[in-house]
Amino acid sequence: MSGVRHTADIQRVGIVGGGQMGAGIAEVCARAGLDTVVCEVDAVAARAARNRVAGSLERAVERGKLTRDAADTALARLVFTGTLDDLADRQLVVEAVVENPDAKTEVFAALDKIVADPEAVLATNTSSLPVMLLGRATGRADRVVGLHFFQPVPVLPLVEVVTSLHTSAATAERVADFAVRTLGKRVIRSQDRAGFVVNALLIPYLLAAVRMAESGFATAADIDTGMELGCAHPMGPLRLADLIGLDTVAAIAESLYEEFREPLYAPPPLLQRMVQAGLLGRKSGRGFHRYDGS
Repeated sequence: MSGVRHTADIQRVGIVGGGQMGAGIAEVCARAGLDTVVCEVDAVAARAARNRVAGSLERAVERGKLTRDAADTALARLVFTGTLDDLADRQLVVEAVVENPDAKTEVFAALDKIVADPEAVLATNTSSLPVMLLGRATGRADRVVGLHFFQPVPVLPLVEVVTSLHTSAATAERVADFAVRTLGKRVIRSQDRAGFVVNALLIPYLLAAVRMAESGFATAADIDTGMELGCAHPMGPLRLADLIGLDTVAAIAESLYEEFREPLYAPPPLLQRMVQAGLLGRKSGRGFHRYDGS
C-alpha cells in the first residue's frame, strides 16, 4: 500500500505491563523473533513478569507445542525492566496495564516523551476504553491505535485493530500487517467504540450468565455445562469470565454502559461484590469456580 513501509522494519517492540495479557503479548513477540522489552512498575514486578513468560514457555514445551531450543531462544530475546526509559528506542510499544483510564493515559503521556522515533507506533491493548482518549494524551495521535489481543495470547489467533478518528490509515495498515505477517495472527477491524467487536457481543452474554446465577435460576456449574454441551461452546460463560478476570469483565461492562446506556451492559450487583471481595476468578484462585491453590 502506498505510504506504508513493510513491517520488517518493526524489530524492536516494547510492552508496558507484564500481567496475563502483557506477558502473553511479550511471548508471541519473542517467539516471532523480535527484540522485546517488557516494562513493569518496579524490579520485583519485572521478575514476576519474567517468571510468568518462562512458565508459559515451559508449559508449551511440556505439551509439545514448542521445542526446548525455541523456548530458550524466545526467552533470551526478552528483557524485563522496571524503568519506562528503557523503551526509548522501541519502534512499537503496546500498553497492557490495568483497565483504568487514568493509568493508561498516564502511560501514553509518558511514552510520548520517552519514545524517540517519531515514526514509532503507540498501541493499546485496552478492551473497551476510547483509543482517541489515549491518543490525545500524546502529540502523535495519528500513530496511536488499538491492538487488542485475546487471552491466552499465545493460543488465540485473533487481534482487533481499532482506529480512532485521529489514527492515520498508514498506522492502521502498518500494525495490521505486523500482526498478520510477523505475529501470524488474524485481524479484524473495529471503529473506536466501547467494547469494539468482540466484547460488545461477548460481555452482555457473560452478564446474562452472572444474572442467572445471581437469581438462583441455576448453579454456575450447570450454566457452564449447559452452554458447553448444549451449544458446543469450548468454555461456559462463567468459567470464561473467571479466565478473563471478573475485575476486567466489570470494567468493560462499565465502559459499555457509560457509552451506550443499555441495561444489558450494566454490571450486576453480584459481579461488583465479587470484585470488591477480591474474588477475581482464575488469577485469584476463586471466582464463580474454585481453582488449584485456592
